[in-house]
Amino acid sequence: MFSFQKLIENKKRPLVMGILNITPDSFSDGGESFSLSGALERLHCLEKEGADIIDIGACSTAPMNEPVSCDEEIKRLSFLPELVKNASVPLSIDTFRPEVAEFALKNGVSIVNDESGCFSQAMAEVVKKYNAGWIFMHTGGKSSKDVKEYPNGVLNDVLNYFEGCYKKATDFGVNKDSLFFDFGIGFGKSREDDLLLLCECEKIAAYYPLLVGVSRKRIIGEIVNEKDAKNRVAGSVAAAALVAYKGAEILRVHDVKETVDAMNIVSAVVKGYI
Repeated sequence: MFSFQKLIENKKRPLVMGILNITPDSFSDGGESFSLSGALERLHCLEKEGADIIDIGACSTAPMNEPVSCDEEIKRLSFLPELVKNASVPLSIDTFRPEVAEFALKNGVSIVNDESGCFSQAMAEVVKKYNAGWIFMHTGGKSSKDVKEYPNGVLNDVLNYFEGCYKKATDFGVNKDSLFFDFGIGFGKSREDDLLLLCECEKIAAYYPLLVGVSRKRIIGEIVNEKDAKNRVAGSVAAAALVAYKGAEILRVHDVKETVDAMNIVSAVVKGYI
């Protein structure tokens, strides 16, 4: 049975989840790993730089893109067994489809990074069947190109969503130590909503184990006035350090080495050891 808590207990710092996109159209690195050789090269690079988990995605959620079909998403993952065979850290699958999650878990992946924005019994059945980890992402029911209004505030909406998912998952029989939560920066949110969540993430981390994925996103680009996502590294690392200081336990990032260094500094300061 996969346990996030066991993984966290073995580290002196917040965990770093490296991103491996098997897509031609992701907003920051589309096409770079869209082959077995490219994916293996990226996998080994992420491990060498210190990634604790590697998150594999085969369907871009960038604002300008429409999701590919389920069949196409699975087709892009055809060499997944080879990645699993070569990996020395747990792998996660970044998807909103239970069928894709089952294909990945059946082939050796350990975690479902669920970007659907809702609790799905079909996904719960898959997670429970394979004793996998499960990350819930809040989207407000919107995509990355849409913004939702939150009459009671985005923070309350996120907390209510996490509470509902936690209860439904544990009632379904999913182990609580296999659950993690992501407030979904850029999904169904204005940039003001994004900033509020980053600023007040300790109010979420106090109740739920928190993953934050802000790496190279629009909020970073707008703050540092940088249109090219690859030039948002410093801003991304600064945001990661901030939320780690405020209690986030997993950072999902493109730039692993820089983030690992930042997490080591945060841990040295907060916990008082090197």
